[in-house]
Amino acid sequence: MRILTLNTHSWREENQEEKMSYLAEIIKERDYDIIALQEINQSTASPYLQDRHLRRDNFMVVLQQLIEKIGGPKYNSFWDLSKVVRDEYEEGSAILCKMPITHTSCFTVSKSRDRDDVKARKIVKVTVTYKEQEIDLYSCHLGWWHDEIEPFEYQCDRLVEEMDSDKLSLLMGDFNNNANLREEGYDYLIDKGFYDTYILAGEKDQGVTVQGEIAGWKGNKVGLRIDLILVNKTLTVKSSKVIFNGDYKNVVSDHYGVEVELELED
Repeated sequence: MRILTLNTHSWREENQEEKMSYLAEIIKERDYDIIALQEINQSTASPYLQDRHLRRDNFMVVLQQLIEKIGGPKYNSFWDLSKVVRDEYEEGSAILCKMPITHTSCFTVSKSRDRDDVKARKIVKVTVTYKEQEIDLYSCHLGWWHDEIEPFEYQCDRLVEEMDSDKLSLLMGDFNNNANLREEGYDYLIDKGFYDTYILAGEKDQGVTVQGEIAGWKGNKVGLRIDLILVNKTLTVKSSKVIFNGDYKNVVSDHYGVEVELELED
């Protein structure tokens, strides 16, 4: 199974259409089974599609159209709104997967449920069946460890409370906590019983998914490993690679992506 997670920073990138087309080409080339995306935006001025939930310029919708137009995989998908950014964009997270989706849900993990609060956080979840096994997939975009208003610890606890521990779960996304720092958010996650596919991987690189200063990381001058793919059970992970970092594929966002290959038993 091949998995991608990427914070797309969508519709806020320079040369956005060029980068989105490139992203579609790489998705076709790499033929991912599961894709988790964060910062999937749609403009508040764009008309709704038939379901009155997604708008015409929803980045996930447009990306799927591009992938299919160039002969790439056909994905089932789910997106939900988390917050409104500057009254201009409705931002949420998404999951795309080849296997049929049997259940969808979303839940708030932040203290705030106000869609106009930039610190509001909502998790998107889908359940799929793969090799006769039900798997829960989560696209996550969480806050920061030292945030006094919306602490990561609270959000992580809410996430764990919502999970079904009996099922295999894959948590993918932007966790906004540097895995290279001890006794902060990353360690708090791992202490909850999660396994980092980067650590489990037989082949891996440096794992850095953010270089320098971006929104939420003002003044940062070090490489950060904040985009992760976690599991709640030990699995065989063949490889973990950072993608869209300029070395392995072109940059498409202010975050790099993470590509993981793992094996699931029949």
